Amino acid sequence: MRHPEEQLNAGHIPADLLAQLPAGTDPARVVIVRAAPRNYTGPILLALTVTGGLTLLVVMIAVTLHVAAAAAVAVLSATGSVGLTLKRPPHRSK
Repeated sequence: MRHPEEQLNAGHIPADLLAQLPAGTDPARVVIVRAAPRNYTGPILLALTVTGGLTLLVVMIAVTLHVAAAAAVAVLSATGSVGLTLKRPPHRSK
C-alpha cells in the first residue's frame, strides 16, 4: 500500500495523518470521515434524456406541420381556390 488512498481504503491511518494527531490520542479510536466519490451517471443520463426528448419534440412538430400543410394544399387544390398573384414592379430601364 504505497498511496494514502489505498491505506485509508484498507482502514489504516497513513503516517502523515498520525503525525497530525494530538499527543495522547489513541490511533485505534480515530475515525477518518471522507466524502464519497462523485457519480456522474445521473447528470449524464439526464442530459441525454433531455436532449433526446427535445430532438423528438422538434421532429414531431416538423412532421405535424408537414402533414397539415400537405392536407391544406390538397383541400385548396381540390376546391379550386388556390391562386397566387405576384405583383412585380415594372422594370425601369436607364
